[in-house]
Amino acid sequence: MKKLILTSALLATVLVSAQIDFSSTRFGVNAGATYSRVSNAHNPSGPRISVYGGALALIPVDSNDQFYIQPQIEYLGAGETGKDKNAKGTPGYDAVYANNYLSVPIYFKGFFSEAESEFFAMAGPRFSFLIDQKVTNPSKDYYDVDEVAAFPGLDGKASSFNFGLGFGVGFSYKRQVEIALRYDLGLTDTYKGLKNEGGGDPNTVKNKSEQIVSVGLSYIFQ
Repeated sequence: MKKLILTSALLATVLVSAQIDFSSTRFGVNAGATYSRVSNAHNPSGPRISVYGGALALIPVDSNDQFYIQPQIEYLGAGETGKDKNAKGTPGYDAVYANNYLSVPIYFKGFFSEAESEFFAMAGPRFSFLIDQKVTNPSKDYYDVDEVAAFPGLDGKASSFNFGLGFGVGFSYKRQVEIALRYDLGLTDTYKGLKNEGGGDPNTVKNKSEQIVSVGLSYIFQ
């Protein structure tokens, strides 16, 4: 919670001090692929490949066409699977722990120069709201969200809200077509109910951090 408050305060400070020009805001759409994992959660644990897609706004914060605030709203597929390369043939290898979100990242975006076609970097908070969670072929019964009542205090239900920090780099062609590589680090606990798992493994009491790498394209309207 302290990290959430600190990040929100920092973002508010940037917004207040910036020379925001809402009248020059441009809008766009984006889509791409995601590669996600969750640390210290399921066993076996492997990556999930999914997709993201949504809309964005590009709001200038200076007069040189170099720095922007870029809020986005998007569908974001995350979570993990059981596909650990060392666990082939074991129970749970074919498991899928799919978490699908309505996600709102807010990036501070800066181009490396004022050139029309240029590389850029961006960073900012991400607020994600769980739309649905789907679990198939879990290695343990209490990983299944449909079995919550059978295991009081121990379940694999994902948190309805997830907060993280996002970082990215990319290239913009004429400030209209862009490709970006992003990394999102979850700071909240994705599976609070699994902290009661025990079993002698010290990792069970650690936060279940959801981490997402994504690559995609954006088209910004003139």
